[in-house]
Amino acid sequence: MRHQFPLLPVFLALSLATTCTVPSIAFAQKQLVAIAIHGGAGVIDRASLTKEREAAIRADLERAVRAGYARLTAGASSLDAVSAAVIVLEDSPYFNAGKGAVYTADGTHQLDAAIMDGARRRAGAVAGVHRVRNPILLARAVMEKSDHVLLSGTGAEAFARSQNLSMVPPSYFDTPERLQALREAQRLEKLNPKATLPHKAYFGTVGAVALDQSGDLAAATSTGGMTNKRYGRIGDTPLIGAGTYADRTCAVSATGHGEYFIRSVVAYDICARVAYRGSTVKQAAETVILDVLKSQGGEGGVITIDRAGNIAMPFNSAGMYRASVDVDGHVAVEIF
Repeated sequence: MRHQFPLLPVFLALSLATTCTVPSIAFAQKQLVAIAIHGGAGVIDRASLTKEREAAIRADLERAVRAGYARLTAGASSLDAVSAAVIVLEDSPYFNAGKGAVYTADGTHQLDAAIMDGARRRAGAVAGVHRVRNPILLARAVMEKSDHVLLSGTGAEAFARSQNLSMVPPSYFDTPERLQALREAQRLEKLNPKATLPHKAYFGTVGAVALDQSGDLAAATSTGGMTNKRYGRIGDTPLIGAGTYADRTCAVSATGHGEYFIRSVVAYDICARVAYRGSTVKQAAETVILDVLKSQGGEGGVITIDRAGNIAMPFNSAGMYRASVDVDGHVAVEIF
């Protein structure tokens, strides 16, 4: 009995020491968050970008990235964050997605979108929709509410109605600037049908990549495609691995001349370089965009993020609408 009492203070001291160190350990392991977005590359003409328009574009980019970041800091998933950011961009008339979608050759709009959950390798995508206000929400519904990855056209819209998503008349996507771009493209085409059309204002995309408090990554991309496109053309945006990809190592959303991104499977190539070669996201993204893609004549850029919150946003065009909030909470909005 006389030996039991001296042990009690020691036991209490050890218990208190253990109890006091738990909060500091938990705090040190708290996961940082980060997000990056883009509003398109290869579509920017510095000379025609007025101060008023530039200010409006920058405001919408910041509003979008802050919308996604707010979800992350509130503890929401990276999927919620990229969805929130892309919705803001789809609702803006300044970007080629949703409200600001370009016109096809027959004067209509055909919208594509994709989203990917890096933690579980789940993905959803839609192509050629005409009446869905926010295609990114439909892409997410395909991922979460169906057994499929990619739905298109009238079937995709029937699924959208079954999920009670917001539907709008095709005229909702009409904007004077995009109509003018279509007429200019068709004018140039008549002058020289075999000529390659200038890239500015003929394609663009919006997208987001994010890292959440659980350490999970996600990517989302949405687009109206290419001005004056024909035959139901579909670009890289809804093709998983080409314009959109996420896994446990990195997340990528691309923008540019989609045919080149498809041929080079750009989004997957970047993540594969990170996963299998040990490249940083900056090294991988710059190699693919500035060397591989450019050497083939492809124009555009990507936004990328890894599990540590490192962000890279290289492009080989005149500019790329982009914004980010890094792990330190620093907000950046850039165009050129």
